[in-house]
Amino acid sequence: MTLHHSPAAAEQLSDPRQALAYARIHSFIEAYRNEGYRIADIDPLGTLSVPEIPALLPQSHDLKDEDLALAQHRFLDGLGLTNVKELTHFLSRLYCGPLGLDASGVRDEARRQWLFARLATRDSGAEPGAQERAAVLARLAAAQQWEHYLQQDYPQAKRFSLEGCEALLVLMDALVERSSFYQLERLFLAMPHRGRLNLLVNLMQMPAADIVAYFDASRTTQAAAEAVDLPYHLGAETVRATAHGPLGLFMAHNPSHLESAYPVLLGMVRGYRAAHPQSAMPASVVIHGDAAFCGQGVVMESLKLAQHPGYTVGGTVHVIVNNQIGFTTPNPLDPLNHGYCTDIARIVGAPVLHVNADQPEAVLRAARMAFDYRMQFGADVVIDLVGYRRWGHAEQDTATVTQPLLHGFIDKHPPVTQLYAQAGWPGSEEGAALLAASSQQALAGFRGSRASAPASARSAAAVASKPAAPDLQRLRQFVERMTRLPEDFAAHPAITRLIGQWQDCVSTPDQPCSWNFAENMAYASLLWEGRGLRISGMDVQRGTFMQRHAVWHAIDAAQGVQQAFWPLRQVAAPGTALEVINSPLSEEAVLGFEYGFSVQAAAGTGAGALVIWEAQFGDFVNGAQIMIDQYISSGRGKWGYPSALTVLLPHGYEGVGPEHSTAYLSRMLLLCAQQNLRVACPASSAQWFHLLREQALQADCPLVVFTPKSVLHGQAGSQSPLSALLQGGFQPLMPDAEALPEEQVRRVVLCSGKVYYDLVDGRTRAGDVRTALLTVEQLHPFPQDRLAEVLRSYPNLEEVIWVQEEERKQGAWLCVRDAIEASLPAQAGLRAVTRPDTDSGPTASKTRHYAQQAALVEAVFPV
Repeated sequence: MTLHHSPAAAEQLSDPRQALAYARIHSFIEAYRNEGYRIADIDPLGTLSVPEIPALLPQSHDLKDEDLALAQHRFLDGLGLTNVKELTHFLSRLYCGPLGLDASGVRDEARRQWLFARLATRDSGAEPGAQERAAVLARLAAAQQWEHYLQQDYPQAKRFSLEGCEALLVLMDALVERSSFYQLERLFLAMPHRGRLNLLVNLMQMPAADIVAYFDASRTTQAAAEAVDLPYHLGAETVRATAHGPLGLFMAHNPSHLESAYPVLLGMVRGYRAAHPQSAMPASVVIHGDAAFCGQGVVMESLKLAQHPGYTVGGTVHVIVNNQIGFTTPNPLDPLNHGYCTDIARIVGAPVLHVNADQPEAVLRAARMAFDYRMQFGADVVIDLVGYRRWGHAEQDTATVTQPLLHGFIDKHPPVTQLYAQAGWPGSEEGAALLAASSQQALAGFRGSRASAPASARSAAAVASKPAAPDLQRLRQFVERMTRLPEDFAAHPAITRLIGQWQDCVSTPDQPCSWNFAENMAYASLLWEGRGLRISGMDVQRGTFMQRHAVWHAIDAAQGVQQAFWPLRQVAAPGTALEVINSPLSEEAVLGFEYGFSVQAAAGTGAGALVIWEAQFGDFVNGAQIMIDQYISSGRGKWGYPSALTVLLPHGYEGVGPEHSTAYLSRMLLLCAQQNLRVACPASSAQWFHLLREQALQADCPLVVFTPKSVLHGQAGSQSPLSALLQGGFQPLMPDAEALPEEQVRRVVLCSGKVYYDLVDGRTRAGDVRTALLTVEQLHPFPQDRLAEVLRSYPNLEEVIWVQEEERKQGAWLCVRDAIEASLPAQAGLRAVTRPDTDSGPTASKTRHYAQQAALVEAVFPV
């Protein structure tokens, strides 16, 4: 039965007594709609303190029995209600049962009306028949028996049991069915530890033996033996058969940072859609723990991020596995003070469906209602699955040490399977018999499982031949198209100057090219070839240092609006994706999103996009270090995730403070091993041009680039001639531009970044003709063989010096020292010239900075 009522209806009644009666009834119903969830029957243990809410008392509205006789309106039709007691009972059943709707954070009235109408209307599947009830009971039994199987056969295994929230499996089954009903092709899922092993087996169809292999040395499979991560971090892919056809399921891998997978999954969803533009946006479901959902900031970042253009995924269904505890710390619901772990969802106006995990049919209703809301409005929705945790945080914990009272209730509480068997088949033994049969069948299936054939290792990405740079005619064509402004587009003077500079750059091959020109021409050449481009981060359209100008702005005087012109769109091949997105003020969520996007871009069909995240300043990566450590540097080794994500970190000591000076190069290098990352620090615009193209066309691992800031951008010597862009490629080690006679060289100075130009000036002032200057442009993998070859070419070499702007314990020195030593000829020694170590790190004062910079140069080239 649907309740229809309008606040304006009372005004249409001619009888004042009827109008007043209508208003009282309406006010009473509204109170239940808005506050009923606070006293809903959502706590399986019955330990929740239910407050007395005055608004839910009829006397608060001065409601009397005669009001129902006077106001026979549409929302009472067919209900047969004759007095206030019956109305109260009806509203209590509707709004305060095992499914409570909290729409208090929903600001859109149309969405609120949809939600309340849907709650008041019984779903066609809300009253399951005997066959569906048996199927639900079987799924609950499968969830329970998996936990019992591991507990009995592997009691020491850490599994993060789902017991107390077994209905999660039923909920996920319903979301799978709804995804298929809407003809979606894939559902992407992220979740933390709790219940992951259960869902891997029962939802993702992973053979039980593949999980058991992690716990039983005698049955170890090759996949488990080669694993470098824990089983409850594992992801999986499968195809589920549903009543509406097959549905692809993807569960993302997840490290111990519980909520970090949330933005990664969002990026995967959008990345998959970009790689498969003919498909509908996949569904995204994120499972959270109650304490983590309200406690970790990346959740808030990601909620807001998904509302931002360039990051939307059509809404996410959030499922809180709510045990009301975080490790050992209580995290109870607090209806009296409006305190719920889901309150953070208010920042995006998401509705919350609180549902009792011991009421599987209510759980089914919540799942269907939530997914339909997501499809109807393309917005986030939260299901708060309120249960309990039968054991401790892990099964080996002794939970009664910290929660003896709570576990007294839990020990006496029957499992959901037993409760549902009794409730679904009341007064008979049929439910118990079905439960016994389903449990036995599930347990036999787990114990009889055979390990699947180990997955073949991912083949290394095919490395293309060295990409040819565009010729002069092509670059001139790019500039002509990119600088052809629309009519009445009055460009800013800075853009007018930029247009002139670009046109000068392509006039002759010996013209110097700015970093801005080199970067834009790299992107233009890729887009022309049909290679997609996605750049995101704070202020990336313009660039923090006015270094990019990917979008030009002007005012349309006639319309009084601001116009935008995208130069790169003028050269992109038809259908080629181009996104340059100014992100919200977020690092962790945005970088996680871009990583997820890059994984799907690398795994997609056709040419993957060049995916770039740029920090506004290099030290801003501090806020995203979890993503660097747990995903970008290790995702391929742990999980086989392909990614060619490019991370740009502005770096260079310019006297702008201890933080903004540095992107913590040493921290990145400490994460490097084998071929997991490339770390580069280009010192010229041509190197920048070739590095970007090489990453897009050849890379099979992430790239971290320590990019220049203002000083190096303005350094005339770093602006390569156009001819350097037209030929060659990126060089990990740049030779000495002076090309000194090899017999004359007694010293070699190695450095990286803008200090090279200070050293060039110092060598000139000192009149030194015995020292060769080499720049190490790629710090990992270190160009050891090439360096050894160059050093051997100097027969009279006596000393090799490493020079860096950073202090000795920062920068690259401690990470590249061994590789340099291994490259030395027998007669040469090695030493380093760095800033002195201080407690405060890089210098804040420009005066002190310049003094220290001069001291570095003086130490190498004394005058």
